[in-house]
Amino acid sequence: MEEKQSHLHKVNYAELTPAEFRIRMAAAPIAYLPLGTLEFHGEHMPLGSDAIQPAGFFNEIAAEAGGIVLPTLFLGPDRVETVSGSEYYGKDNGNHATLETQQYEPQILTGSAYWIPEELFILLIEGILKQLKRQGFKILVAHGHGPSTRQVINHTPEWEAKFGVRIFNLWGSENDDWNGFMSDHGAMLETSVVMKYRPDLVHIENLPEDPTQWPTGIRGYDPRIYASAEKGNEIVKIQKERILNKLGSALDQLKDQSEIKNE
Repeated sequence: MEEKQSHLHKVNYAELTPAEFRIRMAAAPIAYLPLGTLEFHGEHMPLGSDAIQPAGFFNEIAAEAGGIVLPTLFLGPDRVETVSGSEYYGKDNGNHATLETQQYEPQILTGSAYWIPEELFILLIEGILKQLKRQGFKILVAHGHGPSTRQVINHTPEWEAKFGVRIFNLWGSENDDWNGFMSDHGAMLETSVVMKYRPDLVHIENLPEDPTQWPTGIRGYDPRIYASAEKGNEIVKIQKERILNKLGSALDQLKDQSEIKNE
């Protein structure tokens, strides 16, 4: 009896027994893939911020909508430039900041250890999709590190046709600038969501007190002014409503298709 009920509380793939896995799959064949990194997100944020946010969010969604949360993929693509024999990728190059006031000198930012070529990342995701299809998953929600998420979005039509799995992400709202999920880099949005899930890991005091001094490696609205756990709760609430509606519709379609097939 305990094993039959434990699936209600366990959502992480690696922790499920085969019996618990079968029960959760029968209820909702949804996989959630956190696209994390080990990456500098400002002196105030943990290096695993890109993993903490989607993993925390997906655990909430899976507990409510059903499905299973996959282990976080911490490797991902990003811009890469070689200067004087050294590789700079992603936020290492401050010249790519969106605002002049947020630019800084190119540097190898502390802790960033995640980069792989786009071609390898695509092979990894295709390998994951192949295995998900083999186990009977019908839906994948993948989100996290920006360049990783964009690669999934770019290949979604191709992969849906190839693997027969519906693929969703957490972007696409008009509110992404102010209430988006992981739509900035270490600024108001990401800092607030990490504050919601792991407030013990956020140290705003590590940032410069002078508001005219912009912190290195951060892109977006100033976390010193706008970030809070309350803001994190607001962001998550909005994104939960959006993805739960999408997943509900997708599961209804699967049920209708199954009923037609059985007639």
